[in-house]
Amino acid sequence: MGSKWDIEEFTGDNDFGLWKVKMEAVLIQQKCGKSLKGKGVLPVTMSRAEKTEMVDKANSATVLCLGDKFLREVAKEPTATSMWSKFESLALRQFVKQQLYSFKIVESKAIMEQLAEFNRILDDLENIISEGYKDADVLVVYCLEGEEGDVSHFGSDAW
Repeated sequence: MGSKWDIEEFTGDNDFGLWKVKMEAVLIQQKCGKSLKGKGVLPVTMSRAEKTEMVDKANSATVLCLGDKFLREVAKEPTATSMWSKFESLALRQFVKQQLYSFKIVESKAIMEQLAEFNRILDDLENIISEGYKDADVLVVYCLEGEEGDVSHFGSDAW
């Protein structure tokens, strides 16, 4: 009896951090989670055919959970490990940075909802860039600034 795990494709519009957690869980459920660490890390007790099958299963599961835009970036990678590595280092780094730099607070939206979105973007960036983002406070002020550079229109009661 098999289980079907339905996971939303990563398109770049959804949350990468949550997608990654879900994707790792799917790979574990499919009994191929260890393959993300590379063939060399797989148990020596496994035959070459078993290792190949596990890597192929992880690769196909990852491909099926990517939207077309991001699939094009990593489609030629031979393994899920190299696919994830390229995916994280190239496509997402630029995409998330673009989201971060273009983020602006809109007065007509609830401030807490917008801060949650901003924190999601920072979390995504931290997942991609291991040292995290150290200038977050400066960016919060930048995102809060209006056209005149004045943040006083938000007032202390907005927090």
